Amino acid sequence: MTTPFDRRHGRPTDGEEHDWQETSRRNARSVQTTVGWIFWDPGAVARYEARGLPGPLGYIASRGAPLAPAGAEALTAAFGSISSAGIALTFDLLKGDAAAFRDFWQARDEAVDEGLRRYAPGIVDPLVEMGPALWSAVDRLPRLGRVLFGATVSMPRPPNPLLSGWHAVNAIREWRGDTHWALLAAAGLTSSEASIVHNAWLGYEDDWLSRSRGQTETEIDEGWDSLARKGFAAERRVLPNALRLRQQLEDATDELAVLPWQLLGRGFSVRFAERLEPACELLLARVDKTAGPNYQPASRVRERYRSPEESEGR
Repeated sequence: MTTPFDRRHGRPTDGEEHDWQETSRRNARSVQTTVGWIFWDPGAVARYEARGLPGPLGYIASRGAPLAPAGAEALTAAFGSISSAGIALTFDLLKGDAAAFRDFWQARDEAVDEGLRRYAPGIVDPLVEMGPALWSAVDRLPRLGRVLFGATVSMPRPPNPLLSGWHAVNAIREWRGDTHWALLAAAGLTSSEASIVHNAWLGYEDDWLSRSRGQTETEIDEGWDSLARKGFAAERRVLPNALRLRQQLEDATDELAVLPWQLLGRGFSVRFAERLEPACELLLARVDKTAGPNYQPASRVRERYRSPEESEGR
Protein backbone atom coordinates (compact mmCIF):
# COMPACT_ATOMS: atom_id res chain seq x y z
CA MET A 1 0.00 0.00 0.00
CA THR A 2 1.50 3.33 -1.08
CA THR A 3 0.38 6.46 0.75
CA PRO A 4 0.49 10.05 -0.53
CA PHE A 5 3.32 10.60 1.94
CA ASP A 6 5.33 7.83 0.25
CA ARG A 7 4.83 9.36 -3.17
CA ARG A 8 5.70 12.88 -2.03
CA HIS A 9 8.94 11.81 -0.40
CA GLY A 10 9.99 9.11 -2.83
CA ARG A 11 10.08 6.32 -0.28
CA PRO A 12 10.90 2.85 -1.60
CA THR A 13 7.59 1.02 -1.58
CA ASP A 14 8.87 -2.50 -2.38
CA GLY A 15 5.53 -3.54 -3.82
CA GLU A 16 2.17 -1.84 -4.04
CA GLU A 17 0.29 -4.47 -2.07
CA HIS A 18 2.36 -4.48 1.10
CA ASP A 19 0.80 -2.84 4.18
CA TRP A 20 3.78 -0.86 5.46
CA GLN A 21 1.81 0.74 8.28
CA GLU A 22 0.95 -2.67 9.69
CA THR A 23 4.61 -3.67 9.34
CA SER A 24 5.58 -0.54 11.25
CA ARG A 25 3.04 -1.29 13.97
CA ARG A 26 4.03 -4.94 14.26
CA ASN A 27 7.78 -4.43 14.33
CA ALA A 28 7.51 -1.52 16.76
CA ARG A 29 6.55 -4.05 19.42
CA SER A 30 9.69 -6.12 18.87
CA VAL A 31 11.86 -3.00 18.72
CA GLN A 32 10.42 -1.77 22.01
CA THR A 33 10.78 -5.17 23.68
CA THR A 34 14.32 -5.82 22.45
CA VAL A 35 15.38 -2.57 24.13
CA GLY A 36 12.91 -1.89 26.91
CA TRP A 37 13.27 -5.01 29.04
CA ILE A 38 16.61 -3.71 30.31
CA PHE A 39 14.99 -0.68 31.97
CA TRP A 40 13.95 -2.70 35.02
CA ASP A 41 16.26 -5.69 34.83
CA PRO A 42 18.06 -6.54 38.08
CA GLY A 43 21.34 -6.99 36.21
CA ALA A 44 21.23 -3.39 35.08
CA VAL A 45 19.85 -2.06 38.36
CA ALA A 46 22.66 -3.73 40.34
CA ARG A 47 25.24 -2.10 38.10
CA TYR A 48 23.59 1.31 38.48
CA GLU A 49 23.45 0.95 42.25
CA ALA A 50 27.13 -0.04 42.35
CA ARG A 51 27.83 3.29 40.63
CA GLY A 52 25.75 5.26 43.11
CA LEU A 53 22.31 5.64 41.50
CA PRO A 54 19.06 3.77 42.14
CA GLY A 55 17.47 1.95 39.22
CA PRO A 56 15.17 4.74 37.91
CA LEU A 57 17.96 7.31 37.94
CA GLY A 58 20.36 4.80 36.43
CA TYR A 59 17.90 4.39 33.58
CA ILE A 60 17.93 8.15 33.03
CA ALA A 61 21.72 8.26 33.11
CA SER A 62 22.23 5.29 30.79
CA ARG A 63 19.65 6.22 28.18
CA GLY A 64 20.41 9.93 28.44
CA ALA A 65 24.19 9.64 28.13
CA PRO A 66 24.31 10.72 24.46
CA LEU A 67 22.52 13.99 25.26
CA ALA A 68 24.03 14.59 28.70
CA PRO A 69 26.48 17.28 27.51
CA ALA A 70 23.46 19.41 26.53
CA GLY A 71 22.15 19.46 30.12
CA ALA A 72 19.07 18.51 32.10
CA GLU A 73 16.62 20.78 30.25
CA ALA A 74 17.55 19.28 26.90
CA LEU A 75 17.15 15.76 28.22
CA THR A 76 13.79 16.64 29.79
CA ALA A 77 12.60 17.92 26.42
CA ALA A 78 13.82 14.79 24.64
CA PHE A 79 12.45 12.27 27.14
CA GLY A 80 8.95 13.71 26.93
CA SER A 81 7.09 12.20 29.88
CA ILE A 82 9.89 11.16 32.25
CA SER A 83 10.02 13.09 35.53
CA SER A 84 11.83 16.40 35.11
CA ALA A 85 12.68 16.26 38.82
CA GLY A 86 14.25 12.83 38.37
CA ILE A 87 16.30 14.06 35.44
CA ALA A 88 17.46 17.12 37.39
CA LEU A 89 18.40 14.93 40.37
CA THR A 90 20.39 12.61 38.12
CA PHE A 91 22.38 15.55 36.79
CA ASP A 92 22.93 16.85 40.32
CA LEU A 93 24.18 13.50 41.63
CA LEU A 94 26.49 13.01 38.66
CA LYS A 95 27.51 16.67 38.78
CA GLY A 96 26.64 16.99 35.11
CA ASP A 97 29.74 14.97 34.23
CA ALA A 98 29.28 13.55 30.72
CA ALA A 99 31.92 10.89 31.42
CA ALA A 100 29.89 9.66 34.38
CA PHE A 101 26.82 9.35 32.16
CA ARG A 102 28.84 7.36 29.64
CA ASP A 103 29.88 5.00 32.43
CA PHE A 104 26.21 4.20 32.98
CA TRP A 105 25.83 3.69 29.23
CA GLN A 106 28.63 1.11 29.40
CA ALA A 107 27.08 -0.51 32.47
CA ARG A 108 23.82 -0.93 30.58
CA ASP A 109 25.71 -2.51 27.68
CA GLU A 110 27.20 -5.08 30.04
CA ALA A 111 23.76 -5.91 31.42
CA VAL A 112 22.24 -6.13 27.93
CA ASP A 113 24.88 -8.55 26.68
CA GLU A 114 24.59 -10.71 29.76
CA GLY A 115 20.80 -10.60 29.96
CA LEU A 116 20.02 -11.33 26.31
CA ARG A 117 22.26 -14.39 26.32
CA ARG A 118 20.71 -15.64 29.54
CA TYR A 119 17.00 -14.82 29.17
CA ALA A 120 16.43 -14.76 25.40
CA PRO A 121 19.29 -16.64 23.70
CA GLY A 122 17.20 -17.01 20.55
CA ILE A 123 17.64 -13.31 19.84
CA VAL A 124 21.44 -13.45 19.73
CA ASP A 125 21.93 -14.84 16.22
CA PRO A 126 19.25 -12.63 14.59
CA LEU A 127 20.73 -9.45 16.10
CA VAL A 128 24.26 -10.44 15.09
CA GLU A 129 23.22 -11.34 11.55
CA MET A 130 20.83 -8.44 10.98
CA GLY A 131 22.92 -5.76 12.67
CA PRO A 132 24.82 -4.53 9.57
CA ALA A 133 21.64 -4.14 7.52
CA LEU A 134 19.89 -2.41 10.42
CA TRP A 135 22.75 0.07 10.71
CA SER A 136 22.60 0.70 6.98
CA ALA A 137 18.96 1.75 7.36
CA VAL A 138 19.68 3.78 10.50
CA ASP A 139 22.38 5.71 8.66
CA ARG A 140 19.83 6.75 6.02
CA LEU A 141 17.13 7.93 8.43
CA PRO A 142 16.59 11.71 8.54
CA ARG A 143 17.94 13.51 11.61
CA LEU A 144 15.80 16.65 11.30
CA GLY A 145 13.83 17.24 14.50
CA ARG A 146 14.99 13.96 16.06
CA VAL A 147 17.48 15.13 18.65
CA LEU A 148 17.71 12.10 20.92
CA PHE A 149 18.09 9.84 17.89
CA GLY A 150 20.78 12.10 16.47
CA ALA A 151 22.69 12.10 19.75
CA THR A 152 22.30 8.34 20.12
CA VAL A 153 23.73 7.49 16.71
CA SER A 154 26.72 9.74 17.42
CA MET A 155 27.87 7.36 20.17
CA PRO A 156 30.66 4.89 19.35
CA ARG A 157 29.31 1.63 17.96
CA PRO A 158 30.43 -1.38 20.01
CA PRO A 159 32.68 -3.99 18.38
CA ASN A 160 30.63 -6.73 20.06
CA PRO A 161 28.32 -7.92 17.22
CA LEU A 162 25.41 -8.65 19.56
CA LEU A 163 25.59 -5.23 21.17
CA SER A 164 26.03 -3.61 17.79
CA GLY A 165 22.81 -5.19 16.55
CA TRP A 166 21.05 -4.21 19.77
CA HIS A 167 22.19 -0.61 19.43
CA ALA A 168 20.92 -0.48 15.85
CA VAL A 169 17.49 -1.54 17.13
CA ASN A 170 17.77 1.03 19.91
CA ALA A 171 18.48 3.73 17.33
CA ILE A 172 15.32 2.79 15.43
CA ARG A 173 13.42 2.95 18.70
CA GLU A 174 14.69 6.45 19.48
CA TRP A 175 13.88 7.59 15.93
CA ARG A 176 10.29 6.43 16.31
CA GLY A 177 10.12 7.95 19.80
CA ASP A 178 11.30 11.35 18.61
CA THR A 179 8.74 11.14 15.79
CA HIS A 180 5.96 10.31 18.24
CA TRP A 181 6.80 13.18 20.60
CA ALA A 182 6.91 15.61 17.68
CA LEU A 183 3.35 14.58 16.80
CA LEU A 184 2.18 15.01 20.40
CA ALA A 185 3.81 18.42 20.59
CA ALA A 186 2.17 19.43 17.31
CA ALA A 187 -1.18 18.36 18.79
CA GLY A 188 -0.56 20.79 21.66
CA LEU A 189 -0.25 18.19 24.43
CA THR A 190 2.04 18.76 27.39
CA SER A 191 4.00 16.01 29.09
CA SER A 192 1.50 15.60 31.93
CA GLU A 193 -1.49 15.79 29.58
CA ALA A 194 -0.01 13.19 27.28
CA SER A 195 0.58 10.77 30.16
CA ILE A 196 -2.98 11.14 31.42
CA VAL A 197 -4.53 10.61 28.01
CA HIS A 198 -2.21 7.69 27.25
CA ASN A 199 -3.10 6.10 30.59
CA ALA A 200 -6.81 6.28 29.77
CA TRP A 201 -6.22 5.00 26.23
CA LEU A 202 -4.46 1.98 27.75
CA GLY A 203 -7.29 1.43 30.23
CA TYR A 204 -5.00 1.62 33.27
CA GLU A 205 -6.10 2.63 36.74
CA ASP A 206 -6.29 6.35 37.45
CA ASP A 207 -2.97 8.19 37.04
CA TRP A 208 -0.92 4.99 37.09
CA LEU A 209 1.20 5.88 34.10
CA SER A 210 1.95 9.42 35.28
CA ARG A 211 3.12 8.17 38.66
CA SER A 212 5.16 5.35 37.12
CA ARG A 213 7.12 7.99 35.21
CA GLY A 214 7.83 9.98 38.33
CA GLN A 215 5.47 12.89 37.74
CA THR A 216 4.46 14.73 40.91
CA GLU A 217 0.90 15.08 42.18
CA THR A 218 1.10 18.78 41.35
CA GLU A 219 2.10 18.01 37.77
CA ILE A 220 -0.69 15.47 37.48
CA ASP A 221 -3.27 17.92 38.86
CA GLU A 222 -2.09 20.59 36.44
CA GLY A 223 -2.43 18.11 33.60
CA TRP A 224 -6.02 17.31 34.52
CA ASP A 225 -6.88 21.00 34.87
CA SER A 226 -5.42 21.89 31.47
CA LEU A 227 -7.11 18.92 29.78
CA ALA A 228 -10.43 20.10 31.21
CA ARG A 229 -9.85 23.61 29.89
CA LYS A 230 -9.19 22.17 26.44
CA GLY A 231 -12.36 20.09 26.54
CA PHE A 232 -10.49 16.77 26.75
CA ALA A 233 -11.50 15.85 30.31
CA ALA A 234 -14.25 16.39 32.85
CA GLU A 235 -14.29 15.49 36.55
CA ARG A 236 -10.88 13.81 36.17
CA ARG A 237 -12.13 11.55 33.39
CA VAL A 238 -10.66 11.59 29.90
CA LEU A 239 -13.34 12.21 27.28
CA PRO A 240 -13.82 10.24 24.04
CA ASN A 241 -12.51 13.09 21.88
CA ALA A 242 -9.14 12.86 23.67
CA LEU A 243 -9.06 9.10 23.19
CA ARG A 244 -9.82 9.54 19.49
CA LEU A 245 -6.96 12.02 19.27
CA ARG A 246 -4.63 9.57 21.02
CA GLN A 247 -5.52 6.84 18.53
CA GLN A 248 -4.98 9.23 15.64
CA LEU A 249 -1.54 10.09 17.00
CA GLU A 250 -0.67 6.41 17.29
CA ASP A 251 -1.81 5.78 13.73
CA ALA A 252 0.20 8.78 12.51
CA THR A 253 3.28 7.47 14.34
CA ASP A 254 2.90 4.08 12.69
CA GLU A 255 2.56 5.76 9.29
CA LEU A 256 5.56 8.05 9.67
CA ALA A 257 7.65 5.26 11.19
CA VAL A 258 7.36 3.02 8.13
CA LEU A 259 10.57 4.49 6.71
CA PRO A 260 13.13 2.21 8.45
CA TRP A 261 11.21 -0.85 7.26
CA GLN A 262 10.81 0.41 3.72
CA LEU A 263 14.54 1.07 3.61
CA LEU A 264 15.16 -2.48 4.83
CA GLY A 265 12.67 -3.96 2.38
CA ARG A 266 9.64 -6.17 2.72
CA GLY A 267 11.50 -9.48 2.95
CA PHE A 268 13.89 -8.27 5.64
CA SER A 269 11.06 -6.65 7.61
CA VAL A 270 9.07 -9.89 7.63
CA ARG A 271 12.13 -11.89 8.70
CA PHE A 272 12.79 -9.36 11.47
CA ALA A 273 9.31 -9.96 12.82
CA GLU A 274 9.42 -13.72 12.54
CA ARG A 275 12.87 -14.13 14.03
CA LEU A 276 12.60 -11.65 16.91
CA GLU A 277 9.05 -12.14 18.12
CA PRO A 278 9.57 -15.51 19.90
CA ALA A 279 12.55 -14.18 21.85
CA CYS A 280 10.72 -10.94 22.57
CA GLU A 281 7.91 -12.91 24.20
CA LEU A 282 10.51 -14.17 26.67
CA LEU A 283 11.80 -10.65 27.25
CA LEU A 284 8.27 -9.36 27.82
CA ALA A 285 7.71 -12.12 30.35
CA ARG A 286 10.90 -10.86 31.98
CA VAL A 287 9.34 -7.39 32.21
CA ASP A 288 6.24 -8.89 33.82
CA LYS A 289 8.49 -10.49 36.44
CA THR A 290 10.86 -7.61 37.13
CA ALA A 291 8.47 -4.65 36.80
CA GLY A 292 4.87 -5.77 36.32
CA PRO A 293 2.26 -6.34 33.59
CA ASN A 294 1.44 -2.64 33.17
CA TYR A 295 4.97 -1.75 32.16
CA GLN A 296 6.18 -1.47 28.59
CA PRO A 297 2.70 -1.05 27.08
CA ALA A 298 4.17 -0.42 23.63
CA SER A 299 5.23 -4.08 23.57
CA ARG A 300 1.73 -5.38 24.12
CA VAL A 301 -0.87 -6.19 21.48
CA ARG A 302 -3.98 -4.06 21.90
CA GLU A 303 -7.10 -3.29 19.96
CA ARG A 304 -7.47 0.10 18.30
CA TYR A 305 -9.59 2.54 20.25
CA ARG A 306 -13.15 2.76 19.00
CA SER A 307 -15.48 5.53 20.13
CA PRO A 308 -18.87 4.62 21.65
CA GLU A 309 -20.49 5.57 18.34
CA GLU A 310 -18.15 3.30 16.38
CA SER A 311 -18.69 0.45 18.84
CA GLU A 312 -22.43 0.75 18.39
CA GLY A 313 -22.03 0.66 14.61
CA ARG A 314 -23.19 4.22 14.03
